[in-house]
Amino acid sequence: MPKKILTGIVISDKPNKTITVLIERKYSHPVLKKVVKVRKKYNAHDENNKYKTGDKVSIVESKPFSKNKRFQVMEGAN
Repeated sequence: MPKKILTGIVISDKPNKTITVLIERKYSHPVLKKVVKVRKKYNAHDENNKYKTGDKVSIVESKPFSKNKRFQVMEGAN
């Protein structure tokens, strides 16, 4: 099964070796037929503390690093 890859914007880089990434996706509501915008925050592992708030990054699913960290930074998305 392929690993999930998500692209979003870093909204926090305060914890050591961790960034919080805001992922925004749009989908059509099945009944209302209206486009719904959903935002979700993910914690991702950033080994070298390379990424700062406002950077656009891609994160990939990985083994659990901690209770809430299930992703790691793949690269900076341009």
